[in-house]
Amino acid sequence: MRETFQSDFEPLSKLYAGRLYDDPMTFKCNRQYFPDLPEWLRFTQRHPYDNGFLYGTPLAPGKNIIEIFAFNKRSYDTTRHILIISVVPEEPLPYQAEFFIKLREIEKVLPSSVQDEIQQDLQKLWDTETLEIVNISSALDRGGRVPLPLAGHFEGVYVKVGSAQFFSPCLLMVLQPGHQQQCGSGAKVKVPGGCNFCSIPSNCITWCKTELFDLTKQPLTPPPPTAGAGILEAGGDLDFPESPPSRDLFPDYLVTVIVPLIITVVLCLLLAYIMCGRREGVQKRNERTNQIQLYHHHTIQGNGEELRTMAGSRGPAAPPLSTLPMFNSRSGQEAPLLRSDSPSVPLILAQHDPYSDSLPRQ
Repeated sequence: MRETFQSDFEPLSKLYAGRLYDDPMTFKCNRQYFPDLPEWLRFTQRHPYDNGFLYGTPLAPGKNIIEIFAFNKRSYDTTRHILIISVVPEEPLPYQAEFFIKLREIEKVLPSSVQDEIQQDLQKLWDTETLEIVNISSALDRGGRVPLPLAGHFEGVYVKVGSAQFFSPCLLMVLQPGHQQQCGSGAKVKVPGGCNFCSIPSNCITWCKTELFDLTKQPLTPPPPTAGAGILEAGGDLDFPESPPSRDLFPDYLVTVIVPLIITVVLCLLLAYIMCGRREGVQKRNERTNQIQLYHHHTIQGNGEELRTMAGSRGPAAPPLSTLPMFNSRSGQEAPLLRSDSPSVPLILAQHDPYSDSLPRQ
């Protein structure tokens, strides 16, 4: 209950007058010195403003110490409570029945008031007052699908009850072949006549998922294992087996290393013979080639060699006239050499006229 843990935190009335027990809280539960709860115990809390529920049916007698941590989402404070659950052995009720309530969720069934309403309806159905709730579990714990977050969609809850009195005629109708055949066909199953004791529509059971358990015909506990191979007799000493015998790994070495190596060598030799040992050779090729074609081939090779020799022995050529120095015939001034990277090039240079001195001026 959130009210139980609210007293451990700073009262909200100091901040907001008249608003007590309204802090959002989240709970974490685990077995003491363990990270999680026992396998038979479950915890659920739908919203930080809702109470949390621990529920489950013990599997064996003993003492369970549960740590409950409460986290205040407003002040970020934390408190811790200890819950001790003592389980004592008890004989199970011989006749038990499990019912599926489709229009319920687990946190809506766990409050004692709702359990009393369901138990009263089932007492009328069983026709007995000595009826006890044995187990309550969510359909999600049985592999059910998560419903849509819409109105009218619920998870569903399984409620298991037990009694010392035998099943009523209404419950025995579940075992009739006609009822089972109708459920297997997928048709809508109607409530047997005179067996509708559902006072609240949300507490109505699903008849096709109703199961009966007669524990008087079933062994309550499995028989103990008989002494034999692997079973130690009472008071006996455990004789550990000796070390396994040594294993010869040489055959495995031959199979995994030597054999693949031999196959690889053989394949390499075969490939070398195919690539190198079966070549025709130059002499055999020349013998099969036409003499005129062979002569023409040698002529081309000889001409190519001759051209390469002539090109290698050729001396340096005379420099072009554009690179020679130019001068003015009248002033005798020489112009600088023309360079390809020169930023300026002379436009017009005077050239020497051999007939200028021999002809008289007029």
